[in-house]
Amino acid sequence: MNPQEMSIASLVLHASWVVQLVMLILVGASVACWATILRKVGMLKSIKGKNEAFETDFWSGSSLNELYQNAIHNVKTCGPMERIFASGMREYQKLRERHITNPDTLLDGTRRAMRASFQREMDEIESGLSLLGTIGSVSPYVGLFGTVWGVMHAFTGFANMEQITLATVAPGIAEALVATAMGLFAAIPAVTAYNRFSSGIDRIASQQETFIEEFSNILQRNLGAQPLHAAH
Repeated sequence: MNPQEMSIASLVLHASWVVQLVMLILVGASVACWATILRKVGMLKSIKGKNEAFETDFWSGSSLNELYQNAIHNVKTCGPMERIFASGMREYQKLRERHITNPDTLLDGTRRAMRASFQREMDEIESGLSLLGTIGSVSPYVGLFGTVWGVMHAFTGFANMEQITLATVAPGIAEALVATAMGLFAAIPAVTAYNRFSSGIDRIASQQETFIEEFSNILQRNLGAQPLHAAH
């Protein structure tokens, strides 16, 4: 390759097939990374808005039965906090239909139903994080492997040369270093997004756990005063 024509495209095209394969893998990882980032940004923004809207309705004085009916009707569009509430109310009503009146049994069943729903919601919210973590941790090493292989390939080609100058060495080394650059290009946004999303998901989890405790306290007070009472 002419040292005067060392553009990124030419470096990629003149690299060995192993380095080109590494670059292709890193391009795929980068595309998957950005697709996951864009999806998670929209998901977390939507979840935050829906949870805040439900909390506003919950503390506005509406009856539990009314909130439960709304959650059932909007099950496909409501947020995770509302679905957790609906799971608890569903279990509570099933226990009451079986004529169970013991407050501890009712409260324990409701809490377990909400905890199970909470775990399902968190599994869905956390989807994609493992991919970002994997890309962020593995991509630099994949790029480094491409660089090492490229350097080995370049020096093998220099073996039959009688005179080696910087002009002859530079293109081969540059081709190899492109793989490291692409590995970092894939890893940096993945690590940044992983840390940011993890922080946001932790806040969502904390809010939902707090809601479970608050709702349990409301049920406990209602069961202690009027077991059949549905308003809070």
